Amino acid sequence: MLKHRLIHPKINEVIGRAGHHGKILIADGNYPASSAIGPRAELVSLNLMPGVVTCTQVLEALLSAVPIEAANTMMYEKTGPYAMQEDPPVWAQFRAAIKSAGLSLELQPIEKWEFYKAVATPDHILTIQTADQQRFANLLLTIGVRMD
Repeated sequence: MLKHRLIHPKINEVIGRAGHHGKILIADGNYPASSAIGPRAELVSLNLMPGVVTCTQVLEALLSAVPIEAANTMMYEKTGPYAMQEDPPVWAQFRAAIKSAGLSLELQPIEKWEFYKAVATPDHILTIQTADQQRFANLLLTIGVRMD
């Protein structure tokens, strides 16, 4: 019986064999999860219907199960058709989940095209595709070292 909140068997399998520096992408409903993926990464689709399941829900489950040392967001565009002038509201949800887990991680934005490159590395082990409809809700987590 698992003690943490994450109970998905495939996700537990992948993170169970992952090591330090492995990267997990929590992808929103707009992310091209089938084509923008690392060469060895596995894809788990949790996109049941729009808004179910969300990136924040997946983050909360992962934080209960694996140590995280870095959290990168996809930087929003400040000009053009998808422009935003301030952080997307979902980032506040991420910060709250991280704080609730007792971590002092800061979200580190990566420019959109550099974010795709960061996902395309051999360290990318898993993409969890959600149906989150919030803009710029993609989150790339780096696994840390277990200290206990």
